Amino acid sequence: MTSPLGVAIVGCGTISHQYLSNLITFPDVQVVACADLDLARAQEVASQYGVPVATTPEQAMAHPDVELVVNLTIPSAHAAVAMAAVEAGCHVYNEKPFTLDRESGSKLVEAAATAGVRLGSAPDTFLGAGLQTAARLIAEGAIGAPLTALTLLQSPGPESWHHSPEFLFQRGAGPLFDMGPYYLTALVTLFGPTRRVAAMARRAREERTIGSGPRAGTRFPVEVPTHTAALVEFAAGQAATMVFTFDSPLPRWGFIEITGTEATMEVPDPNTFGGEVRLRRAGDDEWTPVPTPGTTAGRGLGVLDMAQAIREGRPHRATGELGLHVLDTMLAIAESAERSEFLEVGSTCPMPEPLSEGWDPTKGHG
Repeated sequence: MTSPLGVAIVGCGTISHQYLSNLITFPDVQVVACADLDLARAQEVASQYGVPVATTPEQAMAHPDVELVVNLTIPSAHAAVAMAAVEAGCHVYNEKPFTLDRESGSKLVEAAATAGVRLGSAPDTFLGAGLQTAARLIAEGAIGAPLTALTLLQSPGPESWHHSPEFLFQRGAGPLFDMGPYYLTALVTLFGPTRRVAAMARRAREERTIGSGPRAGTRFPVEVPTHTAALVEFAAGQAATMVFTFDSPLPRWGFIEITGTEATMEVPDPNTFGGEVRLRRAGDDEWTPVPTPGTTAGRGLGVLDMAQAIREGRPHRATGELGLHVLDTMLAIAESAERSEFLEVGSTCPMPEPLSEGWDPTKGHG
């Protein structure tokens, strides 16, 4: 690393605070600008985190010190904003989902390759200590040959606490597309790419009601399934049973169990960077906790790894190809539910390299 990589945050909504609170502490990254269509909001966020420039997205992409755009806009804007950044000659890191459809995602990957810039995609939680430990244990044979996975994401829905939850029940969201990227990315980084899927989906209610905030009591339409159950087969032969629902009075999330020929492993919540890993071998009466060395710094680790990789000339880990493959898998799940048949997943992606246990994002690379 010769100098920090200049970064612009585009989209200064709620999630930007989680990114900025970390990115401003990473020596290998310099947040140059905060940008939003609402300039007052960009100014407020920039002031809060000591970012020197508050501006429009277009001006941020044209800023001479901005090399990488962190795209934190709403899902329906991901493709257009990312494409504009690529056309401006910037690397791009997209929040999840990568885009809303295969065509826009594929065009974005092709455009970035042509322009000679890189694409990254959330979630980057697999870079945290919990999932890195799980990946290392599988590679070391701690559970034998991995065979199956079970994941559960159950909740009554985010409208009870979110002040503006409508977008979470529109195209590009729902429990599958909003939370599915965490669970699918975790399994793809542990097992490898998916091969085919089968699914069922339901929508419990046509309308929901905002439960908190200044608009409490406001009703809004539900446009997507709020319960999806999927079977996923991986190219290496493993199988996963996955449930994503906003229809459950019983909240239960962060549940991933992986069963191998010799043991079962309890994996941490894939929406976090830490958590406990536990093993239960054949014949054991209790679970055994496993130490989880590594970073738990939080959102922005994928941006940091991307910045270091750009400077070092090596591949980064939370790639656009990974994000596109997870999107392709989710779209196949949704289409399978509509068509009541198994569907092949047409894309693939490279497996990310493991992180060094001693990787410390707060110390800088060099």
